[in-house]
Amino acid sequence: MITECPIRLAGAADARDIARLSREAIEYGLAWSWTPRRVMASLGDAATNVIVARQEGELLGFAVMSYGDDDAHLLLLAVNAARRRGGIGTALLQWLEATAAVAGIRSLHLETRRRSSVARAFYRRHGFAETVQLAGYYQGVEDAVRMVKHLGPRP
Repeated sequence: MITECPIRLAGAADARDIARLSREAIEYGLAWSWTPRRVMASLGDAATNVIVARQEGELLGFAVMSYGDDDAHLLLLAVNAARRRGGIGTALLQWLEATAAVAGIRSLHLETRRRSSVARAFYRRHGFAETVQLAGYYQGVEDAVRMVKHLGPRP
């Protein structure tokens, strides 16, 4: 278990590592869409947080979340395969949830691969509920499950 997981906002120097980990951990079997250029665009978007957990220069994990007026959308969350099950994913998610709560966000939304029972179980453990299955969501190749977590009272 990771006892301390330093999390910070990502910078331009993190873009290539984030894109590489996205390719390996999230986009396997799909055309690469979260390239360094796309990550850089997210870094420059005022309505998006890109965060990283690094230790001694190694990218342990990262997350990307966009914010609306009442809802936020977790676009990506990945942890280096060698570092999984050590609390890094939980720490990243808790950082984002705390930030969303301060911003007055009422609910968090995400999609994950339908066949990824590990990811689905991770998000369920953190209070997310499955709402709908989306056929062919990932480039027409794979189905997704949409999940939501309510942070505060619904309007």
